[in-house]
Amino acid sequence: MQSALCFVFALLFSQVLMCQEKPVPVEDEPHHRVVLKNDFVLVMHVTLSPGESTLFHTHSHTRIAIELTDATIAQQTPGEPEGAPEQRDPGDVSTVATNGPYTHRVHNVGNSPFEVLDVELLQKPTEPASKATATVKAGNPSARTQKWKLEPGKTSAMHTHERPYLIISVTPLMLKMTDPEGKSFAHELKAGDIHWVDAKVTHSLTNEGTTAGEIVEIELN
Repeated sequence: MQSALCFVFALLFSQVLMCQEKPVPVEDEPHHRVVLKNDFVLVMHVTLSPGESTLFHTHSHTRIAIELTDATIAQQTPGEPEGAPEQRDPGDVSTVATNGPYTHRVHNVGNSPFEVLDVELLQKPTEPASKATATVKAGNPSARTQKWKLEPGKTSAMHTHERPYLIISVTPLMLKMTDPEGKSFAHELKAGDIHWVDAKVTHSLTNEGTTAGEIVEIELN
């Protein structure tokens, strides 16, 4: 009788685990907050407190991740043990090109909050890509990531975006954008703020603040 009860308990426990392990689409994962979705990109702000884990979730598109905090995480795929700790620093950019769905979960194993912007690339424009306007930090067939680091009072070169692109503020920043005619406007940005631009734009970027700032641009190929 005792053996039979143990077997039933083990069976029920395994079924509970199987239910818990069932992955969800990434946009349904509770720690992934959708901040923008259009025909080209799905942008999610992911936040994990120390010790927290996401559910197992599935990415169905090529994606780019921009780290916003200094944190330590571990990743795990279904049926495998959790991987080794990985250090993440603000401004780190990683790109993952996928040939099919990818399922994993993320565990914050450090002592500080983990924040990252996850940008899923849903489709590409039909026109050919233009030349990059800044140093390409990372890229894949769908998009390229360019990074601008601006000291206080410094201005980037005037440059043109001919493709749709996403601006991401990695740090707090008072950013001024100026067009070739001298017209300008300023935005006070927080770390993680984003802005989608779906038009040809020529401008320079100026750090109007008192501390160094960092901007990442994801431009579609």
